[in-house]
Amino acid sequence: MTKQDGAVKIIECPRDAWQGLPRTIPTQVKVAYLRQLIESGFRHLDAVSFVSPKHVPQMADSEAVMQELTAFIQSGAQMLESLAYGVPRANSGLRLPNPEIIGIVVNERGLQRALSAMGVTTIGYPHSLSPTFLRQNANTSVAESEAFVRRLQEQTSRAGKQLVVYLSMAFGNPYGDPWSPAQASECVGWLQAAGVGTVSLADTVGKAGPREVGEVFRTVQRAAGGVELGVHLHSRPEGAAEKVLAAYEAGCRRFDSALTGLGGCPFAGDELVGNIPTEIVVSALAARGVSTGIEPWALLAALEATREIRRRYAA
Repeated sequence: MTKQDGAVKIIECPRDAWQGLPRTIPTQVKVAYLRQLIESGFRHLDAVSFVSPKHVPQMADSEAVMQELTAFIQSGAQMLESLAYGVPRANSGLRLPNPEIIGIVVNERGLQRALSAMGVTTIGYPHSLSPTFLRQNANTSVAESEAFVRRLQEQTSRAGKQLVVYLSMAFGNPYGDPWSPAQASECVGWLQAAGVGTVSLADTVGKAGPREVGEVFRTVQRAAGGVELGVHLHSRPEGAAEKVLAAYEAGCRRFDSALTGLGGCPFAGDELVGNIPTEIVVSALAARGVSTGIEPWALLAALEATREIRRRYAA
């Protein structure tokens, strides 16, 4: 099969996967897992969030995680070595480029923590088309959130960091709040005008089918200008591949996902709706001749490590 044009970027989302787990993952376990992802070739990690430990206790140690992970990255220890299952890496001995590390914030206090934390290269913020979701998720209004986006853009630019805005409820919402593809397009146009360089369209409750995913992405892309536009989709496992391919065929080249589909949104109302599994993203695109840069041996090793996290901390 002929490989299609267009490099695909996979953003692995352990932070999203972990934050709802009932048992606390020790800092050392988180760091070891993130190290393994980096050594396995994952170049973009949604790794930590800087939110209130009262509301998300799993993320209380984000600064400590970043301090240890940054020491590993800076030490040059992420050499390409013979790793998982005894399979040697062909270019052993070459240093991997430093990964992108995304830290999520929802307010000014979180932003200052993220800017001060070691190793965070990109700040992520969940804006939303749904006023109800903004109030429930971040205790803010649409106007307040838009003002915060402007401050985010200014402060991240000044600090030499990147910014990604997640447009939650981009494919509709369960609250009856006004929504349309045109509204999503208008919002992304506003984000572009505000200087935001990367936007990820989030199907927060797994509402959209493949047709809607493709239609909304195409509509929004026409207003996106120079914005890097991606998707952060949630789905039941049996519908995930079709959504991935619909987004790809609509022009998407940036996919947020989580190994084994761990995590998701508590507002989905369906316990089987979680993050799009990374292994499904990789396999669905591979079937179309599209390379994601994740080698099969690396995917297997990362999947095994993720299953161990689930076994120990999701029960």
